[in-house]
Amino acid sequence: MIEVDVSQARSFLTDEEFEGALEKARVSLDAVINKTGGGAEWLGWRDLLEDPNDAILEQLDRLANAIREEADVFIVCGIGGSYLGARAVIDALTPFFGNKGPEILYAGNQMSGTYLEELLKYLEEPNKDGEVKSVYLNVISKSGTTLETALSFRVLRKWMYERFPEDADERIICTTSAKGGALNQLIEEHGYQKFIIPDDVGGRFSVLTPVGLLPIAVAGIDIRTLFYEAVSKFEELEKDPNSVLEYAATKYALYQKGKDLDLITSFEPQLKSLGGWLQQLLGESEGKEERGMFPAVASYSTDLHSLGQFVQQGTRNLMETFIVVESTSNKLTIEEIEGDHDGLNYLSGRSFHEINHRAFEGTLKAHTSGGVPSIVVTLDKLNAQHIGEFIYFYELFTAVYCYCLGVNPFNQPGVEDYKKEMYQLLGKN
Repeated sequence: MIEVDVSQARSFLTDEEFEGALEKARVSLDAVINKTGGGAEWLGWRDLLEDPNDAILEQLDRLANAIREEADVFIVCGIGGSYLGARAVIDALTPFFGNKGPEILYAGNQMSGTYLEELLKYLEEPNKDGEVKSVYLNVISKSGTTLETALSFRVLRKWMYERFPEDADERIICTTSAKGGALNQLIEEHGYQKFIIPDDVGGRFSVLTPVGLLPIAVAGIDIRTLFYEAVSKFEELEKDPNSVLEYAATKYALYQKGKDLDLITSFEPQLKSLGGWLQQLLGESEGKEERGMFPAVASYSTDLHSLGQFVQQGTRNLMETFIVVESTSNKLTIEEIEGDHDGLNYLSGRSFHEINHRAFEGTLKAHTSGGVPSIVVTLDKLNAQHIGEFIYFYELFTAVYCYCLGVNPFNQPGVEDYKKEMYQLLGKN
């Protein structure tokens, strides 16, 4: 279950400000549901939950299980929405250390030659038992020509054929558009296994398609639970969208009052990548026509020792979004020690999770008192069920909130500007 508490943030708004924003949110939700807003042709992320395709989940599960049996390393080669969603779920739901199954590595999300060179060196190192690492490669790109991904794929594909000359074709999986694009030509030539990115689903909304589901399944996470809990959230919010409406209205009203930065924070370090997914989802969706809040990400309590001073007393142009986990399986507690040399015996018998939660509560109170409106989004537990709900909740919220701003949530015209300049400098015709 996911709960959204806007009460702290509401205290910074008058009833008139909130009610006006709430009415705008209702109109915006209608535009999403009825497909009358800008970019409505990109609402396929809702359609795939309204009419689930169990066959594709079965196919993904079958392939993932085979890869888990054979692979030591699974490389996800993609950038932006082609890897952020998968990484967010994987980091949230797998152990910090020693996860069973193949090691999930990432490439194609930057253009560092040093990183790629060291990745190849690592792949060439034998396992502890002296055997050659078994590697599978999943390249994810609609066009197949995104520079960062295409460059890495060119190098990694060459390495795969040199290292696995007999079965490299079976070790390379392509997730791309149904037709057209550079990857489809390679698929026809080599017979690579292919998964389709729906034409009506943009990258940052694609985590519940094969883009995210295959890497997530290879990591050993139950994608059926993840997907069908998103379906359940879709059905729930179709009947009662109040949590989305109040959240969108509150954030929009705060924006109208001059808040232009949303600091997304959590006291759970495994949720840092989830913050990265939210950063893209919000940033690319709302940042247009000189509108929108800048989405920043912080990891508390670590970043309280670097950013805490600014959040408490710096420029009052920001709000905070706390992502909170109510309960964990962690049982580590503080033991009383003789002499109490560190002065921590007063915490004896308390769990680390309780202490961490009290740190969150204290931070929330302090920042609110310091003039920072805060919204708290709480997950009961970190599991596939609640992360599935979280994904759809935020996808719908983003669409509604962006329509409140008066922008198309689904395009990203500004992204092309830097590409034009870059390609010109590189000498591309």
